[in-house]
Amino acid sequence: MAAKYLVSGMTCGGCARSVESAIKTEAPGASVSVDLPTATVTVDGADETQVKKAVDEAGFTFLGAA
Repeated sequence: MAAKYLVSGMTCGGCARSVESAIKTEAPGASVSVDLPTATVTVDGADETQVKKAVDEAGFTFLGAA
């Protein structure tokens, strides 16, 4: 089941790709969709701990569930 999270610090397509790549590296096979205008990341196939770790390691701020 997909979950939506708020991520601070994403300002461009490059940021979105970095977050998406980091999550997919942490949770191979996960489906990731980034929506820059709302600063949300929708993830299916990874738990919140994996998403937080990936976002933090990519240099962005994980704010929790949207």
